[in-house]
This record gives sequence, structure tokens and C-alpha cells, in this order.
Amino acid sequence: MGKVLNKRLKQKQFESSEQEALLNILVTANLLRLKIDNACSKFGITITQYNVLRILKGTYPEGYPRREIISRMIEPAPDVTRLIDRLIKQGLVERYTSDKDRRLSVARITKKGIQMLEKVRTEVDKLYHLISDNLNADEVKKLSDLLEKIYAPYV
Repeated sequence: MGKVLNKRLKQKQFESSEQEALLNILVTANLLRLKIDNACSKFGITITQYNVLRILKGTYPEGYPRREIISRMIEPAPDVTRLIDRLIKQGLVERYTSDKDRRLSVARITKKGIQMLEKVRTEVDKLYHLISDNLNADEVKKLSDLLEKIYAPYV
């Protein structure tokens, strides 16, 4: 086991099975992140911006305040305000003041943002083959369940 990882990291052995598993997760996550990032960059956005657009699409037409966006992000960004500002400049998101609490600023995806999201999503969805070409349906489900077991205590 670990021949591909040994070759990839140019390392003959690992301290433990847990270390090998962790390194495999990190190498795989990096590959998938690079592929998704490349798909997003074709449309002039980052993977983090794609994530925010995806989140805002889920609540369209209402929108979310900044703290709710952060809580839903796959990788919370350090400065979501600036990230949203960049999306606003591109016309993909708009900001408005909540009717319920005038102190609360809410971000909402625009129709242009929805169109952008659909274009990017088409490219991202093509990457599912990276999983389905190498795992059958039962293995995909098992992988998902096992990964969820690792992070579930921290959610």
C-alpha cells in the first residue's frame, strides 16, 4: 500500500498508517483544489469566490449577512468583506441593508452572478470524473462516509 504516495512524495516509508492516510488526504485535496481553481480561473474568479456565489445562490433572492456566509464556507476566508466587495465590483453580488435590522448588511447574488455560477459549475461538475473514473458508487459513498467521520466531531 502507498506505492503511488511513495512515488509522489519520494519517500520510502511512513511513520504510521495514520500519517500515510493523512498525507494521502492532503495530496488528493491539493489535486482537487488545483483542478477546481483552474476551472474557476477560466471565468476570472477564485475557488473562494465560487464558494460564496454557491452559498448565496442557495438563499436567492434573500441573501445572507457576512457571518452566515462565513459559517457556510468550505474554507472560511479571513476577509470576507473584501471578497464580497470584489464580487460586487464584478456585478456578481449586491449588498443591501436588512429591513429587520438596519445595522445588518446582507449580500445577495445578482442575476449576472447566477449566470456566472452556472457557467463555472458546468466546468466544476466535469471534474466529478476524477472520482468516478477511479471509484465505483459504493466506494464513493464509503469514502464520503469515512471522511465525514474524521471531521464530524468538529462541526
